[in-house]
Amino acid sequence: MSVQSHLSAVSSNLVLTTSETSAIQTSISTLSMRLNSHFGSVINEHFKFGSSNRGTILPRSADGKSDVDYMIVFDEDTSTKPQTLLSRLRRFVETKYSTSDFRQSSPTIILSLNHIHFELVPAVRSTGGLQIPAPSSDYIEWMHTYPYTADKAISDHNANNKFQSKPLVRLLKFWNAQADPYSRPFSSFELEQFVTGKYFYLCTNIKDYFYDAVKSLPDGWDRAASKRDRISRLKEIAAKAQQLERDDMPYSAETEIKKAIPVFA
Repeated sequence: MSVQSHLSAVSSNLVLTTSETSAIQTSISTLSMRLNSHFGSVINEHFKFGSSNRGTILPRSADGKSDVDYMIVFDEDTSTKPQTLLSRLRRFVETKYSTSDFRQSSPTIILSLNHIHFELVPAVRSTGGLQIPAPSSDYIEWMHTYPYTADKAISDHNANNKFQSKPLVRLLKFWNAQADPYSRPFSSFELEQFVTGKYFYLCTNIKDYFYDAVKSLPDGWDRAASKRDRISRLKEIAAKAQQLERDDMPYSAETEIKKAIPVFA
């Protein structure tokens, strides 16, 4: 084994199995049917978006917070308060998923099923396109969203980088998920944006991409000390593994990199 073979194996295993994909699709079909039954013409459309579309979602066994983003576009405009639509979704879940756990995580409703979480996102259409509720920390109520822009960005970046971008995103998300949800240095979407916004020079395999990404990963100066420490520790591990490889100690390098990216099968 080596750092390259280890990272390649882990990134390949960090994909949904056929059974997981099938179970999610069944849940989406049920969700779609129940939304139509409950809301009727009150909603214009609803659809899956996010990392589950982009092929960068992690299995729930790798990340307990892994979820499927699902947008529900109401036949309303921005004069409607976001909380009004969130309350409607909450009542929908209470009615149609009475035995399942759910909670509001502003500005979404998180529905927890046995095999996956659904993050239900209310939206409205405006002149500029789709808008969703802004985070509670913002001073605005609604903000524009472009759900398919990120899909194209990661798809194009992946094609232009030897199809290593998506495996790299999954590895970085897996490292990020080793911390508890409140101590994760980055959000999953931040890591995707970081990768798709980065130029990789002279990288040929997943090991090269991983080392290059870690080296230029933001230090997190604007984050809590515990998060900065995790980022710093990752950089130290990657740098040490690289040095061990240069010293012709591949097995020691693999042992070192496993401190950040453990075995996942």
